[in-house]
Amino acid sequence: MSLNANDQCTRNDVYAAMCPCRDMLDLLANKWSALVIGVLEPGPQRFGQLKVRLEGVSPKVLSRTLKRLEEHHLLTRTVYAEVPARVDYELTELGHSASAPLKHLRDWVEANVLSDGPA
Repeated sequence: MSLNANDQCTRNDVYAAMCPCRDMLDLLANKWSALVIGVLEPGPQRFGQLKVRLEGVSPKVLSRTLKRLEEHHLLTRTVYAEVPARVDYELTELGHSASAPLKHLRDWVEANVLSDGPA
């Protein structure tokens, strides 16, 4: 059975074209998503702390990544009524469950890619 663009996937099958799982897979396979989740594993961080740790990310890309992770319930954004305003980002239970396989992937990459290029 094949699906066309008007069909909906009623099963969790990432290989099915219209499966809603694909959006989550796309998000988690994104470099910045995987790195943000890794930085948040130990606990809450502010935007500035994330930007410093994630070398090379632009504020626009970081903001978009944080928003997508929040929309998918992988992290929470807490705004504190302080002057100046303080915002913390923290992994949810779902985010922590995604962090384990992503940590294995990050560890594998660090162990198998030479600093001067692919192994």
